[in-house]
Amino acid sequence: MSLRKFTFLHCLLFILIAAFSILPWPSTMLTIAQILYIPVVLQLVIKKQDWFSRNYFYFAIPAYGAIAFLQWTEQTQWDGWIAAIYFLFTVIIAIYGIGRFLQRGFVNLEEFSIDLGLIYLAMGGAWFLAYEAGWNTGFSAMLTWLTAIHFHYSAFLLPIFIGFLGRLSKPPAYQWVTSLLLASPLIVAMGITFSRWIELLSVLIYIVGIAGIIVLAFKSSFQNNWQKWLVRISFLSLAVSISFSLLYAYGNLSHTFIVNIDFMLRFHGVLNCLVFGLLGVVGWSLYVPKSKTKNSSFPISNIRGKWVIGEKILEKVKEEENRSIYHGLVDDMGVYEINARTLSPTIIDFYERTIDYRLSSKIKWSSWFKPFAAIYRLCSRYVQQINLPLSSKEVEMTGGILTIQENVDGRVAPRAWVRKIEDEVVFVALYSEHTTKPKTYMNIALPLPWSTMIGILDVKQLGTGLQLTSKRNQPQSDAGIYLAWKKHLFKLPLEECFRIEEVKRGELTAKHRMWIFRLPFLTIDYKIHQK
Repeated sequence: MSLRKFTFLHCLLFILIAAFSILPWPSTMLTIAQILYIPVVLQLVIKKQDWFSRNYFYFAIPAYGAIAFLQWTEQTQWDGWIAAIYFLFTVIIAIYGIGRFLQRGFVNLEEFSIDLGLIYLAMGGAWFLAYEAGWNTGFSAMLTWLTAIHFHYSAFLLPIFIGFLGRLSKPPAYQWVTSLLLASPLIVAMGITFSRWIELLSVLIYIVGIAGIIVLAFKSSFQNNWQKWLVRISFLSLAVSISFSLLYAYGNLSHTFIVNIDFMLRFHGVLNCLVFGLLGVVGWSLYVPKSKTKNSSFPISNIRGKWVIGEKILEKVKEEENRSIYHGLVDDMGVYEINARTLSPTIIDFYERTIDYRLSSKIKWSSWFKPFAAIYRLCSRYVQQINLPLSSKEVEMTGGILTIQENVDGRVAPRAWVRKIEDEVVFVALYSEHTTKPKTYMNIALPLPWSTMIGILDVKQLGTGLQLTSKRNQPQSDAGIYLAWKKHLFKLPLEECFRIEEVKRGELTAKHRMWIFRLPFLTIDYKIHQK
């Protein structure tokens, strides 16, 4: 069914439900989102012929029937059960959003924004169920119902509209603006639940985010003038409605009520429904920007761990001890973008003759991350992988490089670099390389229980030193840290950068930094000496 016919069908369905509704008119603000906006936007997001598209009407028709029943009948003891049908529909949409996310991971913020909008909708369905079932949420029935509306508009439509905008244009400010707006629905819910101060803060965050997204909308190029102005007016309406939300939140905090619930319902609600929602849905329906997600095609290690990694990999290697032994992490540094005449010869020798060097390290966990590191340490000592001590004192790392069969690993010339501190295995890293023309990357696998963490590092010469980083310097780069589970590859919100410099001939220093969600959490300082 074409989008035009689909939209026309849902318009008729909404008119039919609204015409025979016995509920007060404000109820239609939620109904139009449930019956018209959400179905149309889903058609803009879902891929044709995927499992959700093929089975959509099996999920949707009972949900729409439930909404009609609740609009056409007086309150009954069955309302909660009927509303549960719609709630299950929103849960299926959330599962679809999670599935989209797991296919890609944290690689495209605009796509993550769309995923999160789909996931947030289940929270709107839950609040709708709580309202219809008459559950005690700790709030009045009106606030419960308004929270359901909030998660249908601000937490579903807005993230998806932001995602579409990011597909058109994604300047550096887009990341910060989008992050603020994606976090805001949860902060609003926390504020309503726990603190008027948090509620006021959430509205201020919304104001900053909405101002930013309006600026970006006016800087973006659209497919045609109709879409340009419909989308811009849709976003501009939020600037008006959020201003009254600020006055309402301030009134709750100061008990100086400038606007009340009734005004918010009539003005704020209608503005969001008829201007933000309607114009936004129509505007993006005129042209849906294509996703820029690129499927990763680089080789991935086939080796997966079980409960204990270190011993398992050592057992695999032991079977191969009669095979040729590698001496370094790479066979020839010339495959990377380096100038052998200017790069430190000791760095080249270290990577090609790693077994000829001794390593000592100082591990420094960031203060905010130490509680998490302590909890992880309880597991890592047993698993024997990424098993770093909590202490920051300097320790020597010993170990060696062992052969892995290519038909077992699936990559070119794989070898295991096993590092220990005393008798504890700290790292088991399986090194290889791959080329995505015209660039060659270092391809490192760290087996985990039933999965593998993959580090694809961009190798770059900096003067006489070397940098290896998972940070992408261009959109089409393979660089990144991923989690491989079975045949699925998921980009993690982790980044690392390894800088190595020559102190003098035969002596190197290196600094290994790691970030999670752009927050630094680990630094390892290495001293490397030729034996």
